[in-house]
Amino acid sequence: MLLAALGDLMLDVIVRLEEPLAAGSDVRAATRAGAGGQAANVAAWAASLGAEARCIAKRGGDDAGELVARELGRYGVELAGPVGDGPTGVVVSVVENGERSMASDRGVAPSFAPDELDPGWVRCDALHLSGYALLREPIDATALLAARLAREAGARVSVDVAAWTEIRRYGPVRFRELLDTIAPDVLFATEAEWELLGGAYLSAPVGVLKRGPRGVTVLADDARLDLAPVETEVVDTTGAGDAFAAGFLLGGSLEEAARRGLEAAARCVAKIGSLP
Repeated sequence: MLLAALGDLMLDVIVRLEEPLAAGSDVRAATRAGAGGQAANVAAWAASLGAEARCIAKRGGDDAGELVARELGRYGVELAGPVGDGPTGVVVSVVENGERSMASDRGVAPSFAPDELDPGWVRCDALHLSGYALLREPIDATALLAARLAREAGARVSVDVAAWTEIRRYGPVRFRELLDTIAPDVLFATEAEWELLGGAYLSAPVGVLKRGPRGVTVLADDARLDLAPVETEVVDTTGAGDAFAAGFLLGGSLEEAARRGLEAAARCVAKIGSLP
């Protein structure tokens, strides 16, 4: 199976605090810097679970871009997408008590234009779209084109809603219209995202509601499946949803897919960082 993920490849800086921040002073922390971004995370986890994986993203031709491209390659992920003149995106995640808060500078990623998309990049079995790719221009048009080309070639299409704060700024109604246009086969959303959109995931044949420490709910037609998370020590939740999506999208029955996703998510949260 070949899974392609379109969205962001960024420099991911994780800061796990050992004590609360103190204004104007210094506190101890454990840190990690490397490749990240939703598309990169999903592709890396898919590769670690035995699939062929491709990350489709625009990055800068700077040192950060070279670093993240090299690291992603070590996970066995094929990297596709243009290299722009601006900077590679950077996301800083501050982790405290297992929960993370992010501050993102997406760099050149949102400038990924439709005429920069090679149709060959979306010839795959499954195309996963990051919700972040739907929230800025011109990458939103590129994501829509990619979805159409992939579906014409016989691929399944999935969307991860991504961030309720960004959707609130963009406009929930406008975002739902994009989802209607894409008509994803699978839609992933957190509880906060689902509430903001008013249950938009129901428009997809399969909807996956991510409930964090309470596991997941999978909805398909009239079926509902509730599964608890895999027990593990939670160190850092960064990338857990991406790990889950990668596992889920590898196929099988809904229960098999969900359990594989939960196992991947448990592996992810047990360490610092978003990659396998």
